[in-house]
Amino acid sequence: MTPAGGRHGQVAHKAGLVIGNHVMARNLGRVFAAETGFLLQRGPDTVRAPDAAFVAGDRLGAADVPTGFLEMAPDLAVEVVSPSDSAAAVQAKVDDWLRAGTRLVWVMYPETRSVTAHRPARPATVVPEPGALDGAPVFSDFKIPVRDLFT
Repeated sequence: MTPAGGRHGQVAHKAGLVIGNHVMARNLGRVFAAETGFLLQRGPDTVRAPDAAFVAGDRLGAADVPTGFLEMAPDLAVEVVSPSDSAAAVQAKVDDWLRAGTRLVWVMYPETRSVTAHRPARPATVVPEPGALDGAPVFSDFKIPVRDLFT
């Protein structure tokens, strides 16, 4: 796969940083950077690597995180859309995450400065600037202006 461009990397880092700060301040679990593989299905194996992810602490336990792929779906997966990504490819990722049990998927669109939130069995919610993005059902007390994710 071709490495991501500068804007993609900046937005992915900002998302991970914002999520990480929230999680660390509340000791909620662990945040994972881009390219961390999550094994979502076996036979055939389906591995996805979001641009940022969160897994609740009660799901990981106190043990060290495995060196290989995490054999679970994250509670939150973040996908940053690049200009070369097709709508079908982005939707396939979202579908894989939700089917595997991810409770919230944020699809971030740097070009339009908007985020689409996907939750199981609910319609997607598009949050453009100047709106605010929430973390329900993963984080009950999380809210951030969309513009803060793209600056």
